[in-house]
Amino acid sequence: MSQAHAQQHHHRHHHKRRRVWPWVVGILTLVVLIVAAVGVMGFQLYKQAKQVQAHENNAIGMLSKLSSGDAETLAHAGDTLPQIAHETQQAVDIAHGGLWNTATKMPFVGSDISTVQGMTTAINGIVQDSIPQFVNVLKTLSDAQISNGDDGVNLQPIIDAVEPLKKANASFRQQVRDYDALPTPEIGMIHSAYSKGETQLNELASRVNALSNTFQILPTLLGDGQQRTYAVMAMTPSEMRSSGGLIGSVGELVTSNGTVHIGDFRSNGEYLPYGTGDHSADMKRVFTDEGPLHMSFDIRDLAVFPNTADSAVAMQSVWNRTPWGQNTPLDGVIMVDPVFLQQLIAVNGNVTLPDGTVLTGENTAEFLMNTVYQKYPENETDALFGVVASQAMKSMFSHMDMGKLYKTGEMLGTMAKGRHFTMYAFDEHIEQGIQSAGFTGQTPNSETDPSVGIYLTEQNPSKMGWYIKRKAKIQRVNCDDGDLYHVEFMVHNTMTEEEAKSLPWYITGNNSNNTGKAMEKILFYAPQGGSISNLMQLGGKVDAAKETTIDGVKAYETYVQVNPGQIATFTFDVRVSPKATAPLTIDQTPMGWVDDGITYLDPKCDTK
Repeated sequence: MSQAHAQQHHHRHHHKRRRVWPWVVGILTLVVLIVAAVGVMGFQLYKQAKQVQAHENNAIGMLSKLSSGDAETLAHAGDTLPQIAHETQQAVDIAHGGLWNTATKMPFVGSDISTVQGMTTAINGIVQDSIPQFVNVLKTLSDAQISNGDDGVNLQPIIDAVEPLKKANASFRQQVRDYDALPTPEIGMIHSAYSKGETQLNELASRVNALSNTFQILPTLLGDGQQRTYAVMAMTPSEMRSSGGLIGSVGELVTSNGTVHIGDFRSNGEYLPYGTGDHSADMKRVFTDEGPLHMSFDIRDLAVFPNTADSAVAMQSVWNRTPWGQNTPLDGVIMVDPVFLQQLIAVNGNVTLPDGTVLTGENTAEFLMNTVYQKYPENETDALFGVVASQAMKSMFSHMDMGKLYKTGEMLGTMAKGRHFTMYAFDEHIEQGIQSAGFTGQTPNSETDPSVGIYLTEQNPSKMGWYIKRKAKIQRVNCDDGDLYHVEFMVHNTMTEEEAKSLPWYITGNNSNNTGKAMEKILFYAPQGGSISNLMQLGGKVDAAKETTIDGVKAYETYVQVNPGQIATFTFDVRVSPKATAPLTIDQTPMGWVDDGITYLDPKCDTK
């Protein structure tokens, strides 16, 4: 190459570099400006986010203090609500400003910003709309005469409160569902705030829902317009049956226009001469023919049905043969367990037994499910259960005032949700109201509020139920139409080998080959409009789960034996109906404590 040519080539190359360089500088300058702008915007957003957080924390703090107070505090919340509303409105105004609306379109953080906006809107809606409605109902009730003599309730204020409370509850539940449906945030600070708000709002919503549901059924329960007679079936989950446990005694509850009379509780031994309860061919097949424990369907086994309606029909058929029942038609049944009695005692005060033992809102369930079998002769245990049930229920509606009505109402609704208290009325119209309020135990029957049914029946004649701890984990894994959930369900036999050897046989089982073993027949029901798949089991000695049909409904049936100290784990997938508007829950045989043992894991999919 000649020198001139080389110089020319070098010149062209140099000229080209000079043309490129300003373009690169321009790009870098633009990037720097964007980063600076985003930095300023990010700083402003961060400052405002801290303001939103402060407003919401103030609001939720005041709300929590309000909701944890007694009925009088809530009824006179007029002074506090405007302050809470001011805080939530401030949070809404900041979170829906132009800066935030722009930030929702940014990659990586946009979804979390949208969630924060949704959080502020939902909480503001609750404070501005739902809670004032609820407070107004309580204010009206606090000004009314609730008590009607020592053993009666003035029903009219309760009847008047049913619809307004139902409306307030519907508003509250919708706002909380809107909050729950927001996409789960990724940013730590936002995720923490979201989770805290979700826990507190759901807890408050559950309490409002429980109270609303109870008010719907109280007039019916307390004999509005006519006298009603209920058989009160006291059951013990120490010996599990699908709906609760072995029936130890049955009492009589008579109500009329708000007055309540509790008759004597008769032990199951007094009912045994009057035969078995009516039951279907499928129930006989599942619980008698297939074993390993062959149910007789006498009074002791009448909670073996997963549906309260079937237990009621069976109870009625036995009742009608007894000398005390044949001339007293039953209007319905009420099924209660020791956890319900413990909560009732917590509201109404301690119960003292003839021997001086004091039962409280802390020790009643353990006493009736375990201690009694260690300290008293077996032929006295059912009678003791009856004594406690009778005393606790006699105080249930006596000396009623606003505070007691509020506590009792909330407690009844919560207990019904966990199947510690269920009821059924033979009048079809009345029963519709009881069902819609959630007081009749049923296998899954709602497409919008999906649940999977898991019902256990002890096959080892024993009182092992106190030692059987159950836990479940639920995780949403797919969020298309008809969400898919993964469920892990654990049955843990917490009895030790030493306890199995030293405890009375009445607790550990009357067959020496099965001492201390949990032997459970388990029925799994899919949600209404949904399905169960991939049912697998780990640990314990188990029969393969088989699909069956029970009274026209498909279910899976299995049997597992869990030795002392062992855990059996079942895993399965649950698809819910496309109509589902609430997360999947579990409807299960009640345990000897309030906690249902269910943990909800963060979803594996975007819930938008």
